[in-house]
Amino acid sequence: MTDDLGAPTESPTPAPPFWRSRRGAAIAGIAFAILLITAMILMRLAVSEGGFEAYRSDAGRRALIMQGLGLVPFAGIAFLWFIGVVREQLAEIEDRLFSTVFLGSGLLFLATLFVGAVTSVSMLEMAGGPNADADLWAFSRTSTETLVSVYAMRMAAVFTLSVSTVGLRTSSVPRWVFYLGHLVALVLLVATGERQWTPLLFPAWVLLLSVVILFTRPGRRGSDPGRRGTR
Repeated sequence: MTDDLGAPTESPTPAPPFWRSRRGAAIAGIAFAILLITAMILMRLAVSEGGFEAYRSDAGRRALIMQGLGLVPFAGIAFLWFIGVVREQLAEIEDRLFSTVFLGSGLLFLATLFVGAVTSVSMLEMAGGPNADADLWAFSRTSTETLVSVYAMRMAAVFTLSVSTVGLRTSSVPRWVFYLGHLVALVLLVATGERQWTPLLFPAWVLLLSVVILFTRPGRRGSDPGRRGTR
């Protein structure tokens, strides 16, 4: 394009669609965090006390867990959208190493979380049936807790660490959010599985990051690649 004097002019960069913008990432992250926190609290409260016989006789407790599990697929959808939009926002500075770690850990987290949810549903269906077995119940419960509290949360720690490391190269979000992300990742790597409520740190950090993204404007990135790497 040229102006009235024939000089070339720059075309304005079109704004991305909403669901590919910063606000789209923020909304998806908030939805994921709220859904997953709600699901985890419902499940944790439902399994806090009582053994096999208590579950068999308490249909209300089983229904409470099922309600929490019903939120997991929707949380997963929101998390996938969050991953996609964040990856696009970081495309200018993302290298192959962190791209692989970021995407791989996020997908492994979701896959492990879904397997744990399916195992929980099967366990509840078995508990309410006429042929329930206490040993099989114990095996299923231990498997579910290990999948979610240990394996899924360690993948969440790797995801948090990779996002925080790449995020420190930008000025789009205050740096203290990413420093806090490193701390959350360390806690999830070391202490997850030992404390019942530790897994809530991951969705809580995603919620914080998403709220900050929603209410802050991105700063200017340096045009020199060396400057990006030193931020």
